[in-house]
Amino acid sequence: MSTHKDANKSRKVLLIDDDESLRRVTEYSLHSAGFHVLSAADGKQGLASFRKDNPQIVITDIQMPGMSGLEILQQIKAERPETMVIVVTAYSSVEKAVVAMKEGAYDYLSKPFSRDELVMVVERAFTFLGLQKENQWLRDELNYQIDFSHMVGISDGMQNVFDVVRKVAPTEASVLITGESGTGKELIARALHQGGPRAKGPFVAINCAAIPANLLESELFGHVRGAFTGAVNERTGKFVQADGGTLFLDEVGEMPMELQPKLLRVLQEMEVEPIGGESRSVNVRIVAATNQDVDTAIEEGLFREDLYYRLSVIPVELPPLRKRVEDIPLLVRHFLKRFSNGSPLGISDEALDVLTAYSWPGNIRELQNLIERLVVLNQGECIECQHLPIKLRTATSSKRNQVIELPAEGYPLEEIEKEAIIQALELNGWNQTQAAAFLQMPRHALIYRLEKYDIEKPR
Repeated sequence: MSTHKDANKSRKVLLIDDDESLRRVTEYSLHSAGFHVLSAADGKQGLASFRKDNPQIVITDIQMPGMSGLEILQQIKAERPETMVIVVTAYSSVEKAVVAMKEGAYDYLSKPFSRDELVMVVERAFTFLGLQKENQWLRDELNYQIDFSHMVGISDGMQNVFDVVRKVAPTEASVLITGESGTGKELIARALHQGGPRAKGPFVAINCAAIPANLLESELFGHVRGAFTGAVNERTGKFVQADGGTLFLDEVGEMPMELQPKLLRVLQEMEVEPIGGESRSVNVRIVAATNQDVDTAIEEGLFREDLYYRLSVIPVELPPLRKRVEDIPLLVRHFLKRFSNGSPLGISDEALDVLTAYSWPGNIRELQNLIERLVVLNQGECIECQHLPIKLRTATSSKRNQVIELPAEGYPLEEIEKEAIIQALELNGWNQTQAAAFLQMPRHALIYRLEKYDIEKPR
């Protein structure tokens, strides 16, 4: 069973005073009030106890032989500024207490002081210390808030991604981001870095597919001078560059098979061995990304299964743009604003319909590049259909021009509507949002007709 004394064991007060009788009385008063009291007879002993026992509050007499209370205060504040220091002074030397307050002392006591006065000041100091810690926690929480302003998305798929990022960012878990090229994998990686405790550390990215296989090892792990022909200078690898922060391994699915065991070993041991050099410890968080079908790569012997599980502690899948059609108008207006230098172009409903109906094989990157090009080339105030590339207009018109064959004897209008809805759903992978956009009707109107005609996705 824990006692009151045990409960307050963590509330440590260090008392430094060369007056033994006063020190003992003060020690007894604090102890009886529930504080864990440490005592020292001079500044040297006091600093030794301060460094060994880590008290939250120090009470020190100002006038002592050898090291004064002001010197003790200055040393404590230099080593642990968060420590609460209370100075004790005689009435005749209050001005020294004022100096101590300017040097960072929390409060002062004038001799003689009562037990109640002593306990009140110490309790107040502990309360203030608790508020400081709470404020720091709140500041940390605010620092860990993730700025999604550069990532646009109201679709269910993107909202799910944002939820996962919010939950995972404050952790140290490795994350594997999957998705087609152009879906914004690096933006998610940066959000994970920004929203966690490593935000002040470096964010280092490397594209594993863009570097020749014979150079990738050196880029990742570094090399010493003379390690191989052409190594005229020492190179610091990406792992060391990212020490204390996050390393983003983009297109990790393209990593040569012969390098994967070394990467796995580094992830397991957090030790990097430069080519020709000695190993050293690193402290990095790994975020990886790939547009490859990793399961297929594993089956074909192109990617190690154990490395995959090491990288994908938390998997995050980014949906392609064609599966988040409701985000396209938002993205269009977002990019129009970004590239228009404060006076964004408008866009006609017809042009927006074409953009919404397009499949976007290059995803957000393709859309972004198109909008930038339209802004640069457009001389008017509004983007119209005729301003759009021919391939977009023909691709979307071919979809819209799907013909339902009608029998000569006639066909009920409701059956035609039902058939059109089924075709639209099939063309769009039974994605209701995309099918609604394809049919140029609100999503809720489509859902009403699905219920009306009892249309269900085939199992």
